[in-house]
Amino acid sequence: MGIKKYKPTSPGRRQMTVSDYSELTRRKPEKSLTVGMRSTGGRNNLGRVTTRFRGGGNKRRYRIIDFRRTKDDVAAVVAHIEYDPNRSSRIALLEYEDGKKAYILAPVGLKQGDKVRSGSEAEFKPGNAMCLKDIPEGLNVHCIEMVPGQGAKIARSAGQVAIVRAKEGNYVQVKLPSGEVRLIHGNCRATIGQVGNLEHSAISLGKAGKKRYLGKRPHVRGVVMNPVDHPMGGGEGRTCGGGHPQSPWGQLAKGYRTRKPKKNSDRFIIQRRKK
Repeated sequence: MGIKKYKPTSPGRRQMTVSDYSELTRRKPEKSLTVGMRSTGGRNNLGRVTTRFRGGGNKRRYRIIDFRRTKDDVAAVVAHIEYDPNRSSRIALLEYEDGKKAYILAPVGLKQGDKVRSGSEAEFKPGNAMCLKDIPEGLNVHCIEMVPGQGAKIARSAGQVAIVRAKEGNYVQVKLPSGEVRLIHGNCRATIGQVGNLEHSAISLGKAGKKRYLGKRPHVRGVVMNPVDHPMGGGEGRTCGGGHPQSPWGQLAKGYRTRKPKKNSDRFIIQRRKK
């Protein structure tokens, strides 16, 4: 894995960097593990925009990822490392001994031909999955479940890693990528290692058109809109907003807490991500 730079033959090329994709072993996905995706353009079933600044972009198929890893004590071989347009990390195609196939997120160090396994008898090596109660303290993990059997929800993007800190009864202390320390039930599964494609955050798109390929439209500031479109719009000449920064629907943007008190969830937070 590495970053490829271009000769500055144009202003767009001057700053552009891309991944060299040297870790990929094939270009096309496993067709049985993909489904079609429809572009919504940020609109709901009524045709109204619910997420702004989305639309266009390259057509893509969704790769079905096995976030549950419930196929215990059956060895699998990494057949291919592939690109996934729907996420920042690479994905690995597993071929199990019984002939079944599945995609998982490819951790750092996982290569074509490696063997992986899930279950309490698995080794502590990248790509193997097991319950948090079976993982020793100090080990790096990713793809962590919040509820047993629900599927991985935490630490799934490129370069993300969490650390198993301590065990308290049925629960395990895990330090999340945000810095938050949280209690998670010991029966929740996690995968050993760190999510791969570490260079993802260092890539420079180089030009606005690259954003459009990803399906992201130009982000327009509220202060340059008309008063009918945004609370901070309008005014003769350039204005500085004339009020607190807020969304088009009046929700404050800086410092206003939007997280509702979750009694069942807050008690599991040992240390907040913000001091």
